[in-house]
Amino acid sequence: MISIAPLVSAHAVDVARIFEAGIADGNATFVAQAPSWSSFDESKLAGHRFVALVDEVVAGWVAVAAYSAREIYAGVVEDALYVDPAYAGRGLGRALLGACVASTEAAGIWTVQARIFTENAASLRVHSAVGFRTVGVQSRMGLMPYGPRAGLWRDVVLLERRSSVTGL
Repeated sequence: MISIAPLVSAHAVDVARIFEAGIADGNATFVAQAPSWSSFDESKLAGHRFVALVDEVVAGWVAVAAYSAREIYAGVVEDALYVDPAYAGRGLGRALLGACVASTEAAGIWTVQARIFTENAASLRVHSAVGFRTVGVQSRMGLMPYGPRAGLWRDVVLLERRSSVTGL
């Protein structure tokens, strides 16, 4: 049984565990280590953080951060979506992004962006399935600091999902 619930501090250990699995894969983030709960909590917007539970086990999470502190961009956020590899292919990413889209639209947020490594085909597919469109590829966006791709410049696909109900 899959359910979506608000992500709260009680999920911190599981969020870090799943984040670390994404880091180990090498195609999820430039970050070399999961942040502390306090850093995560400060950087992600309340009300737009969710976990996917499979038989009460945290199997994935999504959260958004403000795109910019400038007031003009108050309706633009960037998502972070992670699914435990043991639960991949079960529709968790789609369910999590769906919950995130619903909460952001209800709050008047008109654009959700994502930056995804070009090699992360699963994340690109999930985002596309939830209505994200490719804006472009940002070449050599950052230098990979860890893992088997350490020292390589990485390209990322910039995607966005514009709301059809807010910010029109």
